[in-house]
This record gives sequence, C-alpha cells and structure tokens, in this order.
Amino acid sequence: MEIAADGLTDIGNVRKNNEDALLVRAALPLFVVADGVGGSAAGEIASQLFVSSCEYEFEAISGQSQNLDIVIKRCFQNSNKKILDYTDQAPETRGMACTAEVLTFRDGEYVIGHVGDSRAYLIRDGRIEPITKDHSYVQEQIDLGLIQPEEADTHTLRNAIYRAVGFEAELDVDIFRGRVKDRDIFLLCSDGLSDMVEDDQLLALASAPGDVSTRVKALIDAAKAAGGRDNITVVLCEVRVPPSLTQKFTALLRGE
Repeated sequence: MEIAADGLTDIGNVRKNNEDALLVRAALPLFVVADGVGGSAAGEIASQLFVSSCEYEFEAISGQSQNLDIVIKRCFQNSNKKILDYTDQAPETRGMACTAEVLTFRDGEYVIGHVGDSRAYLIRDGRIEPITKDHSYVQEQIDLGLIQPEEADTHTLRNAIYRAVGFEAELDVDIFRGRVKDRDIFLLCSDGLSDMVEDDQLLALASAPGDVSTRVKALIDAAKAAGGRDNITVVLCEVRVPPSLTQKFTALLRGE
C-alpha cells in the first residue's frame, strides 16, 4: 500500500495567531491534526504538545506490531496528562486544550482516533462521508432531534465543545477503523475548514486532478475565500492499493 500525503496550516483572515498544529509522517505512517483551544490561554502550546506526543509514541513502536487502538489512545492520554501538567506549572495557561485527529494505516486497514470537533472524512467512489462525529453541544442537539442539521452553521453555540484533550484528567477517545480501498482519500481538518467549506466543495477540491499538495492548498484557499474566520489546517492522504491486495481484502470481506 502506498500513501501520498501532505498537510498545511494557515492563520486565516481574522486570527492574530495560529493555534493549530499538524504532522505528516508517511513512513511511520502517522497523520495528525490538532486545533488549540483557549486563545490567550495558549491553545497553540496544547496542540504542539499533542503532536509531539503522537510522534514520540509512534516512533517508539516503529517496526512493532502493537495494537493500534491502544497506541492511539496512549497518544491522547499521555498528551492529555502533559497539557494538564503544563497548566499546573504555568497557571496563566489554564484553560488551554486541543481537539485532535490521529490517522494511521496497517495491513490494509485505517485506524483513526478522535476527540473534539476537528474532523476526519473518507472520500470513496465519488462520495464524501464524515468518519468522526463532533463532540459538540450542537451535534448533541442534532442527535437528540432538538435541532436540524442545517441549523448548526448559524447556532449561537456552534463552537461549544464538551470534550477536548486537556479539559480534565479522564479522557474518552473515539476510535474508528475500517478496510481501505484503492484511491481512498482521507481528509483530516480543523473546524476552520469544515465550518467554512461545504461538503460538496470539499469533495470536489480534495479529489480534483493534480498532486496532493496542490489539492491541500486549494482547500486552504477555499476556506480563506469563504471568510477564513479561524485557523485552517488540512491533511490529505490518498491511498494506492495494489490489485493483489485489493483481491485479498475483497476475499476477506466475503469470508473466503
């Protein structure tokens, strides 16, 4: 399996600093997006602590066959502790945290860890589908049937989240996994992209002709053209699966 990947972060049109962070390490393989929370409470420190913790954990298991669910949860738990420890030592940073997406691949499968309202999408067979679900007040209201999805973009609490890395000592991490198919595209992004660009445009730009780097920049530019109210971070991974592996995965899915 081959992975073409790239990522980019941009301050956007409004913010005075960039609290987002990202990591693209195809050789590990490891792909991370973190969106700092806290503003003056140093959200950029939280997102950088998260990214560096993930890189450390995956470098430590390189070449090993450890359970990836456990490794990803360890990334979140360890960075959660580091953020809380940091705020204990520097009280002026209390309130800093981050939302995050972690993506990795092994043996024809993808595994994603998710906390907060950053997102992971899968583009397959000409369609885009969110893999993750926001840990937000508005999403909770949608799930309960109290508001309609189309109301989310204008809701006064659209940016209120109830789960993030660094909020509290105990952290629940959502894990998603599945089989990859040839030409699958995985899009990880902060809400600076997903809040500004509709899914149909995300699909068109992420799957457009050209290399991955060009498409990443096009996504950033689209968010800025739509207003760029927040920091914008994008990581794009396109997977190539050889025919022999595709046949093997198909057989496994059929139970053969």
